[in-house]
Amino acid sequence: MKDKVVIITGATSGIGKALVYEFARSGSKIVIGARNYELLSQIADDIKQHGGEALYVQTDVSIESDCRNLILTAIDNYGKIDILINNAGISMRALFEFTEIKVLNHIMDVNFWGTVYATKYALPFILEQKGSIVGVSSIAGMKGLPARTGYSASKFAMSGFLEALRIENMKKGLHVLVAFPGFTSSNIRNNSLCGSGTQQGESPRDENKMMTAEEVAKHIYKAVVKRKNKIVLTSQGKLVYAINKVFPNFLNKMVYNSLAKEPDSPFN
Repeated sequence: MKDKVVIITGATSGIGKALVYEFARSGSKIVIGARNYELLSQIADDIKQHGGEALYVQTDVSIESDCRNLILTAIDNYGKIDILINNAGISMRALFEFTEIKVLNHIMDVNFWGTVYATKYALPFILEQKGSIVGVSSIAGMKGLPARTGYSASKFAMSGFLEALRIENMKKGLHVLVAFPGFTSSNIRNNSLCGSGTQQGESPRDENKMMTAEEVAKHIYKAVVKRKNKIVLTSQGKLVYAINKVFPNFLNKMVYNSLAKEPDSPFN
């Protein structure tokens, strides 16, 4: 990965931030995008202070022009793109019955359309390098999770989009990886939207019992190096994946019972 130009969205926290440092340690040239300009600046400066290379672009991935600007900034400064990691994402926690449509629209705009926009503008340059496009999905993109209808829908959409893109370009040397982490310790649950669109504020799950964002980043890094098509992470995620293949109805009950036990569960 030395001297590879790597673009990472949602780069200021959680898995995205961990990926920034994972690739930077390997000598990659990092281009990071997120909405928080101050945090972007701090992360880029930190990488430079430790001998790495990093650029940052304030980016709201739900805005097409922002994604285009992110990609073209990488080209203007480095002349190529080797890897695009579509990591920016937002979750939700509310029953569909009580969720406003604007919430679902916003989640799709960030998780799905953000991936589409960035990939659209990066693809020609990545094809030149026979590089990689990565989508950070979720186990919710393999099994629909109750009270996360919009989140699951967006991650299923992302996975389908990237799978189709892989097949379209199978003779052009394009590598497409979709990563399916289970519950990971990050701030995504703190920023999850309620049915009205306000932020949840506090995670309903024990973050200390989850795989860390740094561990997830290491797995994704290795999968990019080995040019894998798919990885399923965390023991819980792998269990869900396996059971869903054989006993989907049984898993439905398990998932319901597990999420119903969360503090302030919408099922109660």
